[in-house]
Amino acid sequence: MRRLRRLVQKRALRWSEGVCVIEGPDLVEAALDSGVEFEALYVDEGESHRPELAALSARAAARGVRVFSLGPGVLEKVADAQTPQPVLAAVRFIVADIASLASAGLVLILHEIRDPGNAGTIIRSADAAGVGAVVFTGQSVDPFNPKTLRATAGSAFHLPIAVGSLAEALDHFVAGGSRTFATVVHGGTSLREVDFTGPTVVVIGNEASGLDANAIALCQGTLTIPMAGRSESLNAAVAASLIAFEAMWQREDIPTASPPPSL
Repeated sequence: MRRLRRLVQKRALRWSEGVCVIEGPDLVEAALDSGVEFEALYVDEGESHRPELAALSARAAARGVRVFSLGPGVLEKVADAQTPQPVLAAVRFIVADIASLASAGLVLILHEIRDPGNAGTIIRSADAAGVGAVVFTGQSVDPFNPKTLRATAGSAFHLPIAVGSLAEALDHFVAGGSRTFATVVHGGTSLREVDFTGPTVVVIGNEASGLDANAIALCQGTLTIPMAGRSESLNAAVAASLIAFEAMWQREDIPTASPPPSL
């Protein structure tokens, strides 16, 4: 249990071992669906009688995953969530090599994104909108920490996630024929005027300060989301989600004037 707790707390250990901790039935189910490699599954013995947990344990065991039943209070000492889940697992995460990513569709680069909730929400929206990959650059949050993983709602297992330098990522995608845009609050090409039907990369900046001049200069153009109200800027996850779905609507040839409801 001490190692599991350290995996929850220590980014360096997660990356040195290539293992992260996922919490809750939904994330475990998503990981099983995706075929990622499990080290082990841990279930609170006081909750193991619940049909959904019993079924989850049986499914994991059928795949050869070791399943451990833990006594009262043990999971609470390991879990990151304020309200601990009755099940967690240690799984091996897969990091895509930037050089292996295709220049196709839309790719989102998250540069200096620090909030795990924002990062996870962006991954979830990217998955929903069919984004090709999400790349983390600069001093961005660890995409495989427990808070980020919870916010992805399982989408972290559905699309390629890479980590590297902004310049390296942009050079790779430009060489593959992508157009690259930096998001800026004012003065960029309107989101509604950008052609997303070809390979496109959009860089999303830090929640508080956006992208600095150096990062903007590395991109071929700038992109702005028009706003009608008095708000100064959008939350990074909201901005990324709008961009991802605009690209999806264009690729599916859905009229941008009146897109269908998403709920």
